[in-house]
Amino acid sequence: MSMTEAVATSGSSLVLRTDHQAVATLTLNRPAQMNALSEELLQALQGALDAIAAEHAVRVVVIAGAGRAFCAGHDLKQMRSRPEKSYYQALFNRCSRLMLSIQRLPQPVIARVHGLATAAGCQLVAACDLAVAAEEARFAVSGINVGLFCATPAVALSRNIPRKQAAEMLFTGELIDASRAVELGLINRVVAAAALDTEIARLAAAICSKSPVAVRAGKEMFYRQSELGVEDAYLLASDVMAWNIMTEDAAEGIDAFIARRPPRWRGR
Repeated sequence: MSMTEAVATSGSSLVLRTDHQAVATLTLNRPAQMNALSEELLQALQGALDAIAAEHAVRVVVIAGAGRAFCAGHDLKQMRSRPEKSYYQALFNRCSRLMLSIQRLPQPVIARVHGLATAAGCQLVAACDLAVAAEEARFAVSGINVGLFCATPAVALSRNIPRKQAAEMLFTGELIDASRAVELGLINRVVAAAALDTEIARLAAAICSKSPVAVRAGKEMFYRQSELGVEDAYLLASDVMAWNIMTEDAAEGIDAFIARRPPRWRGR
């Protein structure tokens, strides 16, 4: 049975949370605005992620969008209402903190993408650890179309797809379809819209079946090593593996493999 609760900001439920077993789904809930990332929505999503980070019972997080789009980027009307550099710096810093929070969250995060994921919405997909999209999903870093280079989305995008393809998306602002997004490595897989939830549930279940200790340590190590030179990356990886193999879960997993039985994870 699932449990639904709302993370409320300013009296409105901007992020809806649904928990089913060990999976928490956070749904952006500004459907009339195509889930544009207003200040309030950024704050609500940040709060939801901060809360989940401390919840060991949550093994996987899914980020989804209500209505006809995943996320159309920043709320341009709200941005234009305060044409002040200090305001914009604070806004983009808040958005950047949110994206880093996803990377630093102990749990793997899956983007559930349907409809459009543009500008900071595309950045949100790139910031997630994994992404599954419906066949009709479309992606773009489209700020260039309104005279604004998608600089902050470029950080996440260029760490997901090859440099020249990222540059093409950033300089042209053109939409790509879900099949192309898979080819580039922006998302993991494409399915029919009717199968989107089933595929995400299958992927989440595969993660939940693994040792929570290994998954948490592995996610942290994965991102840390990607920013290092190859020699330092191997040193870090060796340290993590040496620590990991000394955990109770690793001992249980190896013993279970030798005995040809399912492991019973202890979370330690």
